[in-house]
Amino acid sequence: MNDSEYQFVNEQAEKYHYPIAVYARMMLLEHVPPIKYEVVADLDELKILTTEYGRIGNNLNQIAKYFNTGGTRSLAMEDEIHECISQLFILRKQVLRMAGDFHGSTKTHR
Repeated sequence: MNDSEYQFVNEQAEKYHYPIAVYARMMLLEHVPPIKYEVVADLDELKILTTEYGRIGNNLNQIAKYFNTGGTRSLAMEDEIHECISQLFILRKQVLRMAGDFHGSTKTHR
């Protein structure tokens, strides 16, 4: 290989996160290398979402226990149920936004 060919192969190997020897071997054997993605997550944001899901789950468990032990339906209980549902929808939107950010930043190689 001349210098420019070596540089090109080296760049392709880096692009797919392979050592140059592994990438070259795969290309020589006519295999398309599988794409490796590095997933980066905002752990603080994930911890907040996890905590919120836990709180909502606890609230829903308390409501279920209340009804399973003969509790009567009340306006306060209905309000609590609606609040839990609203929080779930808000969290769902946040998770979908995060997933969209992730999918929007990935590239398809072939």
